[in-house]
Amino acid sequence: MAQTLYFRLLLIALCSLSECIQRRYHHINIYMTWTEAQRYCRENYTDLAKVKNMNDQNQLMKSVKISLTSGVWIALNRSSVYKWKWSLGDPVEYTNWYNEDSKGPDNCVYMRDGSWHHQDCNKNMRFICYNDNLILIKKNLSWSDALRYCRENHVDLVSVDSEEIQFMVTDMIDRASTDAVWMGLRHSCAVGLWFWVNGEMLCYRNWAPGNETAVDDCDNEVKSGAVQSGGDPRWISIPESRKLNFICIRKEKNNLEK
Repeated sequence: MAQTLYFRLLLIALCSLSECIQRRYHHINIYMTWTEAQRYCRENYTDLAKVKNMNDQNQLMKSVKISLTSGVWIALNRSSVYKWKWSLGDPVEYTNWYNEDSKGPDNCVYMRDGSWHHQDCNKNMRFICYNDNLILIKKNLSWSDALRYCRENHVDLVSVDSEEIQFMVTDMIDRASTDAVWMGLRHSCAVGLWFWVNGEMLCYRNWAPGNETAVDDCDNEVKSGAVQSGGDPRWISIPESRKLNFICIRKEKNNLEK
C-alpha cells in the first residue's frame, strides 16, 4: 500500500514536468512552385505541411514563426473538379480561408498570417514541410511482439503522451485493418499504475469509459493499451495476447518512407 502511494505521488510530480512531443514543421526559405515544393518536401521530409485542425494550425505558426507579410505554400490543392484535398489525399475537415472562391482559377494554397489564400500553382513561393515520425504497421501481432518489432525495425511503440500525439495517431488509424491499434501503454499490477514504454508517466489520458480501471484480473493476463480505430479513437484496456495492427515511432530521416 505504501509503495503504491509513493508511485502515485511520483506520478503527479513527473506529470508537472513533462513536455509534449510535437509534429515537426520546417520553414524552407527557397522559392519554388507548388509542385516543386511538394517534390522537395517528399524527398527530404514527409510532405508539404497539412493543417488538419486548429491544433495543427497553432503549432505550425508557433514552430516556424511565419512572416506576417509573405506567404508560404501548404499541402492543400484541388483538381479541375474544384475539390480541395491534401497532397497525400487526406480529406479536408478543417479550413481557415481568408476568402475562399471555390470556382476561382487558382488551384494551390498558401498561408499568410495564419489565413489561407488561393494562388496560381506556378508562382514561386517559400513553403513549409513537415516530418511525421509515426508509421502504422498493418501486421497483426500481440502487444509484446509489436513492441519487439518496433524496437528492432524502428524506435519504439508510440507513446500517446500529449493531445498533439493523439491527433497524429487519430490521423493514421482510419487505415488500420483491425478494430484497435496497439500503442506503448502497459499496466503494472505490482503498483497498480499504467505507464508508457518510453518511461513517461501517464499524464495525458484519453480512455474510453471504464477502461482505465478495468485491470482487476491481474492474476490472469497482463493488460496493455490500444486505441480504437472504428470512429472513436479513445483508449481501451485489453489482454496483451490479442493480435492487432500497431504504430511505431520511426527513426527520423530525410526521405519519405513508402
